[in-house]
Amino acid sequence: MFPLLFKIGPIPIHTYGFMIAIGFLASIWHIRRTTGRAGLDVERCVDFGFWALFLGFVGARTLFIITRLSYFMADPIAIFKIWEGGLVFFGGPLAVVPFAFWYFKKYKLPPWKTSDALIGALPLGHMFGRFGCLAAGCCYGRPTGSDWGIRLFSELVDRDHQGIPLHPTQLYEASALFLLYLGMAYVQKHKKFDGQVVLTYFMAYPIIRSIVEIYRGDLIRGFVIDGVLSTSQFISLLVFAGAAAFLVYRLRQVRGQPVKR
Repeated sequence: MFPLLFKIGPIPIHTYGFMIAIGFLASIWHIRRTTGRAGLDVERCVDFGFWALFLGFVGARTLFIITRLSYFMADPIAIFKIWEGGLVFFGGPLAVVPFAFWYFKKYKLPPWKTSDALIGALPLGHMFGRFGCLAAGCCYGRPTGSDWGIRLFSELVDRDHQGIPLHPTQLYEASALFLLYLGMAYVQKHKKFDGQVVLTYFMAYPIIRSIVEIYRGDLIRGFVIDGVLSTSQFISLLVFAGAAAFLVYRLRQVRGQPVKR
């Protein structure tokens, strides 16, 4: 755990924010690389990336605030203390997807092809964000007797979890996201139809997240069924089902079969 990276005079540079910035730069690199190769309008796609970062951040922060509403109602100023961590990832895509539909239509970007070229930026940037979570001490795991357990002392960690070996769930997810990024790059290179890459992400990530949630120990993330189904697992089910439905839709379109509306 390394929450403070360094100081520039009196200004603290928090590791969490720094890793978010690195993730964003990596995402922009990905967008420029893949959209250029796909023959899309690179600058329009990069502009979308900037807007997506802003909206995704607001959405992720908003969903986190909702999961801890009583805490933030008692201390509204804490809403702005983003350097302490506090994002629920699924809030990001939930905010960005409607904007993407509007943006692609406004600038006449082919939606499925553009989504395929852009979507790899998400797991790449998210991976760096998870490193930031580890540095801040949030999104931590359950106690473990394994040799790879990590000890956290952050104020973001419940007192009964501080200083004892915990599952490094931040690293579990970061590793899975890197593998997902590589897998999506392979699909992008060998895809059979537009939309295959983005739908791969929205079916694969919910599985990754649901498995990682089993090892999470931070109760503040919220539960739909206490101790059984977390908020993120519940959203994962919905996202996976929606992506599967769109996959069927796309396959019928590609094969020239009538699509039921």
